[in-house]
Amino acid sequence: MPSYRKLRALSLGLLAAVATFNAAWSADEPTKGGTLVYLEQQSHTNLYPPAGGFYPNGGILNQITDKLTYQNPKTLEIEPWLAESWQVNDSATEYTFKLRPGVTFSDGTPLDAAAVAKNFDTFGLGNKALKQPASEVVNNYDRSEVIDPLTVKFYFKKSSPGFLQGTSVIGSGIVSLSTLSLPFEQLGDATKIIGSGPFVVSGETLGKSLDLKAREDYSWGPAKLQHQGRAYLDGIQYIITGEDSVRIGALLAGQADFIRQIQAYDEGQVATQGFSLYAPGTRGVNNSIVFRPDNALVSDLNVRKALSLAVNRDEIISTIFSKNYPKATSILASTAIGYVPLTDKLQYDPEKAKSLLDEAGFKAGADGIREKDGQKLILTAYESLPQPQSRATLQLIAQQWAKIGVKFNVLAGDAGSKTVDELDPQKTPVAVAMVGRADPDVVKSQYYPTIRNLLLQKGGTSDKVKTFSDAKLNAVLDEIASEPNRDKRLEAVKQAQIYVLDQAYSIPLFEEPQAFAGAPYVKGVSFEAVGRPSFYDVWLDK
Repeated sequence: MPSYRKLRALSLGLLAAVATFNAAWSADEPTKGGTLVYLEQQSHTNLYPPAGGFYPNGGILNQITDKLTYQNPKTLEIEPWLAESWQVNDSATEYTFKLRPGVTFSDGTPLDAAAVAKNFDTFGLGNKALKQPASEVVNNYDRSEVIDPLTVKFYFKKSSPGFLQGTSVIGSGIVSLSTLSLPFEQLGDATKIIGSGPFVVSGETLGKSLDLKAREDYSWGPAKLQHQGRAYLDGIQYIITGEDSVRIGALLAGQADFIRQIQAYDEGQVATQGFSLYAPGTRGVNNSIVFRPDNALVSDLNVRKALSLAVNRDEIISTIFSKNYPKATSILASTAIGYVPLTDKLQYDPEKAKSLLDEAGFKAGADGIREKDGQKLILTAYESLPQPQSRATLQLIAQQWAKIGVKFNVLAGDAGSKTVDELDPQKTPVAVAMVGRADPDVVKSQYYPTIRNLLLQKGGTSDKVKTFSDAKLNAVLDEIASEPNRDKRLEAVKQAQIYVLDQAYSIPLFEEPQAFAGAPYVKGVSFEAVGRPSFYDVWLDK
């Protein structure tokens, strides 16, 4: 990839040529052909569909797999896709789907009721022999039943009101039986992911690039989309480009068509030079930092409240971000289902913070760092590479906390010990948190012990936790995932938001978008409900 300086030197002349070309040749209707060059910040990890929550994974899975249902990104309504219709019983314990006929995987095998049943048996229960984990979006799963070749029924041990929406998410992309037969560790190889989507994998250089080509016989897009049939593009070339400046330079120089992860400080130069900015919201749990109360330094509620009161969100957003990053007013985004504004619980008051730390017994030492019983109030967290400006955000929080006598160490997100250390509350009492999903179950996904377990509760994903568990929180999370009555379910979502903030488990910072930029000739870009791009409708107006 050329250097940034060379790319910038080329950009002005090329941009003028591109603008003239577009004005002269702009088409009224989509045209077929061309390959979209897409620069991605990070390489994908594993393409087992339930791992699609990682955005580089989801950005690929969204092109090569289809889902049973489609969540309209504007209305959030669930619409037909691979399933023509469905029925749900009153208790939300039985779901029956009638499938669209004639759908096949790219290897020619039928996408029928048996294939769909096997997918959700795997997603709902996991496969220990193949080390395939259960999906975080499928709660209370029991079993499937194939009624006939195009009808499949799912049974749940107790109510699972989020399952219908769960059939529309990236993590529920339907893959072939041959893909499901492979162990988890082999599913990082994109060439082994056989889906029914509008594109198929044609080549891959692990960690560097991925090539997709249009599937010529594709004819089963979401039922309500105007476009049906083959994708307009001939192909997509993904190139992993970690440096922000190189991605921006390549776009401005006409050497890339579409890029992900535009930092807020680059938005101005992209927009002023006629390129398109996209910042779809993720509609889930806001970008936050969370505490691990099994660590004695943050086990005291007054300490956690003090640290929350010492975070100045306005300074973070005005210093680091833009209008595309709204200030958090709850643990959920304002566009999330069940959101409740709780600004009164998210105040900035450093003087009160100091008072609470005094009450907790942490007094300022000779070096200005508070301590109690000889233990200094020094906290540690790792930056999160997938999150925008994570290091800068944590470093600014470190400056804010220093004003109340707390030292906050920020470690590199690519450190080799990060994965292990983040499961140890003694090493990382603070962590970065965020998850996108346009359904109330997202709250359970974030905090429940056996799912993401960001608070590191006992009995969950960490074997380092000795005592911490919050039965009250877990009961509310279970209710969110199991209450079939919509009003009661939303009340549980409200109570979960209030409780998490009352316990100061989380400090929500901002509503996180996914930020992209595209050349002016890239038309038809769309995003699913939580910000992953879909290139099915994209065409190049050249």
